[in-house]
Amino acid sequence: MKTETVTPNVGNFIDSLREMGYSPEVAISDLIDNSISADATSIEVLAIAKPSPVLAFVDNGLGMTEKELIEAMRLASKSPNEERSLNDLGRFGLGLKTASFSQCKKLTVVTKKNGTISARQWDLNYISSKNEWLLITPTNLFELPLFAELENKNCGTLVVWQEIDKISIDNFTGCIDAIRKHLSLVFHKFLEGSAYPKKIKILINNNPIKPFNPFNINHAATQEITTEKINIFGSTITVQPFILPHHSKLSKEEYDLYATEEGYIKSQGFYLYRRNRIIIYGTWWGMHKAADAHKLVRIKIDIPNSMDIHWGIDIKKSTARPSESIRNDLKRIISRVIEKGNRPYSIRGKKIEDKTTTHFWEIIPTGNKMRFALNLQHPIYTKLITGLDIRQREYLSYYLKGLQAYLPLDAILAKLQREPLDVNQLEALSEEEIADLANKLKGANINEEFIKELLKTEIFKNRKEILRNV
Repeated sequence: MKTETVTPNVGNFIDSLREMGYSPEVAISDLIDNSISADATSIEVLAIAKPSPVLAFVDNGLGMTEKELIEAMRLASKSPNEERSLNDLGRFGLGLKTASFSQCKKLTVVTKKNGTISARQWDLNYISSKNEWLLITPTNLFELPLFAELENKNCGTLVVWQEIDKISIDNFTGCIDAIRKHLSLVFHKFLEGSAYPKKIKILINNNPIKPFNPFNINHAATQEITTEKINIFGSTITVQPFILPHHSKLSKEEYDLYATEEGYIKSQGFYLYRRNRIIIYGTWWGMHKAADAHKLVRIKIDIPNSMDIHWGIDIKKSTARPSESIRNDLKRIISRVIEKGNRPYSIRGKKIEDKTTTHFWEIIPTGNKMRFALNLQHPIYTKLITGLDIRQREYLSYYLKGLQAYLPLDAILAKLQREPLDVNQLEALSEEEIADLANKLKGANINEEFIKELLKTEIFKNRKEILRNV
């Protein structure tokens, strides 16, 4: 067999390697994974915007020997098929390098173990110019941000990103805010201490990140549906659905908080945890269509790191896709949960059909469709038209038909989806106006039978005394 060595162009390979689709927050999450896998309980992040962006990360993990550091700097330092410890959040042995290269051109790692400090550096510009993977041993470590903090620790690791070209100075503050929110969600179990065996703290510029649990588990109106365990491929998957509280049970601040940056529509669906760390969230994986009626449904899935191959987890650990055999179980769970998730809205929708209340609006079937219509049997309407002549009745009829035909359903739906707590239709009719209406009805010499009809209406059903005492 004839063979020959064809060496890749290192510069071109690096350019390709840098375009793997990492966002800054996903890239930083990969570094946090390494710290947690190294048993760190404290991770400090320093974000410097000027004169040029620099990010530094220091933890109090186990640290590495010089030999271990060199191996950690190697691309694909571990096989994705290699069995990992239960608490290892890694996957391909690429995270530190590919995540860093996606954001910066100079990656420096300094580590301390057994009282010895070791350092190595990848400089992509230098590698491209030499067309070789030449690992640098840097000097002047004292100039690196957070190096003094590492020196003062018994052990730990410092990672520094320099020559960052994927985060602009103009957008630096917004980017750091997005990173903070992302980490508070993705690592919330570690931050809140529910990820056994350790609770960690993450600080960005000395400000601690607070955990954000997307299921609002401390609210009394949150529904926690029975947990189900699925045994498959020799491992156990734990699935627990949640139904978040209806907006009527939340303050505006709390409602907006749990909408997340994506909004309730895009935040519904599955939340996949791998070893207590969120991999992907707000997805139905094509098994269900996102709908406003189901926007309060969130389903937590916990998997061990031994099942990666069955979930299609990528290098960035930000996407996943379950295998067909797993999808069958998930489809069954979706069917079970969706009905319950729809109840907060279906129950409210049925109020218009409540026969014990006389509504202003009703639902009219029109073949296979329906429309909303004003209730022309409403006692206030029937009282009104008795005092109108034929021409006035015609004008009123056209006006009301136009009101029904051009009901701004799209605008109403959009507002209710985005800002339901900002919608307050009851302001259109004040308590003073209701009292004035009651007085006018009294002056119109209404009989007892008519009063009974009025007491069934939405206006007076919960205000019986105001009508009785006029």
